[in-house]
Amino acid sequence: MKITRTLSVVGLACVLAVVAGCISNGNESLRQETEMSVKQRLVEGKTTKAEVKVLFGSPLKTSFTDGGLEVFTYELTNLKANPINFVPIINILGTTVSGTRKELVILFDEKDVVKRFSMSESPVQTKTGVYNN
Repeated sequence: MKITRTLSVVGLACVLAVVAGCISNGNESLRQETEMSVKQRLVEGKTTKAEVKVLFGSPLKTSFTDGGLEVFTYELTNLKANPINFVPIINILGTTVSGTRKELVILFDEKDVVKRFSMSESPVQTKTGVYNN
């Protein structure tokens, strides 16, 4: 009886550790997007700003070029704790997380139509403590 209860507590602790090890920040509409899928959804000279907002929601950041053209920037960073973080004693020295960052930048023309866009996905890693070299 005690063994079953102990195993249940250990199992729950493992599940919580895995769930707690995931960090996501940014626009969730980019989660399933790739460079190819964005190329299929956005058409330069045709897709409007209103259509972009329906597809991806409000941008994380809006800026303007020197010429007054509007730029939307969407980002999604998805990180997971590395296994070393769960090793007792060693995790006191620091932590590491790694994952991917997606960024979609869209430039609109004077008529609020997509002029150009760029989608990128890159690996990211963050370290703290003694791992931060």
